[in-house]
Amino acid sequence: MSDRNRLDVIAMSRSPVRRRIGFALLLALPLLASAAPSQPPRDEIDPAVIDALARTMSEELDQGDHFDAQVWLLSSAPKIARYVSVEKERELILRIVYREATRHKIDPDLVLALMQVESKFDRFAVSSAGAQGLMQVMPFWRIEIGRPQDNLTQIETNIRYGTTILAQYLVEARGDLIDALARYNGSRGRLNYPELVVYAYRARWQTQTTDDLPQLRAGCMNYSLAACSTVRSARH
Repeated sequence: MSDRNRLDVIAMSRSPVRRRIGFALLLALPLLASAAPSQPPRDEIDPAVIDALARTMSEELDQGDHFDAQVWLLSSAPKIARYVSVEKERELILRIVYREATRHKIDPDLVLALMQVESKFDRFAVSSAGAQGLMQVMPFWRIEIGRPQDNLTQIETNIRYGTTILAQYLVEARGDLIDALARYNGSRGRLNYPELVVYAYRARWQTQTTDDLPQLRAGCMNYSLAACSTVRSARH
């Protein structure tokens, strides 16, 4: 853990009251994190992410439905319905999330939590920094991989970009989920954004137990996230 992360953890853990109040204020301002860039500025781009995006976007898509995804799709549909009113759009988001998350060995529920924080599932959302779509992808990535024609408000394109970027940051963070989330948001060294995503994940989207998710368990232990404490279920 970096010195900056240690300072964040110490500051949050010294006073339980301050920690609870601070996290409550953080949750009261859910757009705070999503208003920030959802990847680093263009002059700080990572060549490894460019390579990963180029490979993923050039791969042929598997358009078939997978039987083993159906249970997850059925359980997730009622949760996303409060954000996406059109049934066909809900189904498309969930199908592509499952496919792309599985491709990159990411928990699909984590991708849904990230989308909730980033855009509240608004495919046309644009941040003050110009990040676009469901996963708030910065448009410069298209230029870097030679695909300026890609439409980041298109559901499939946006999810393919976003999951690939997150997966590469997980590789570079050596499986440190909290660090990877902060990298994704362009706020590495701060815990505000990981707190929001982990809280959304645990409160609404999580279907696996924490024991089944060693990355989340390790992150909760190493960073003492307030979101890792017991949360009231909002899964309805």
